[in-house]
Amino acid sequence: MNATARGFTLIEVMVALVIVAVALAAGVKAAGALTDNAVRLRAVGAAQWCAENQLTELHLTHQFPGAGESTFSCDQLGETYQGRLVVRATPNPNFRAVDAVIADADGQQRLTLSTIIGRY
Repeated sequence: MNATARGFTLIEVMVALVIVAVALAAGVKAAGALTDNAVRLRAVGAAQWCAENQLTELHLTHQFPGAGESTFSCDQLGETYQGRLVVRATPNPNFRAVDAVIADADGQQRLTLSTIIGRY
C-alpha cells in the first residue's frame, strides 16, 4: 500500500455510523413524544369544551342547583365524553361549588373544571 494513500479506517466508519444511528434514534423518539402530546392535548381540549358547555348551561338556567351528582355525555371532535356534575354545598348557603368531571370513552378521567354558582 502506498504511504501517501489517505482514507478512513473501518473503525472510524463504524464510529461515525453509531453516532448517526444514535442521533436518528433520538429524533424518532422526540417525534413520537410530540405526536403523543398532540393527541393528549386534543383530548384534553375537547374535554374542556364539554365541561365549559355544561357549566355555562348551568349558569344560564338561572336556577340554584341542589347538592348531588348527575351524569351527562358530550360529543366533541368525533369523540364521546362521559361527564359528571358534582354539586356541593359551601359554607355560605347562597353559593354552590360545582365540579364538571370529564372522562373519555375508555373511562380515563381527562379533566375536572370547577365553578361557583350563586343564588339568583
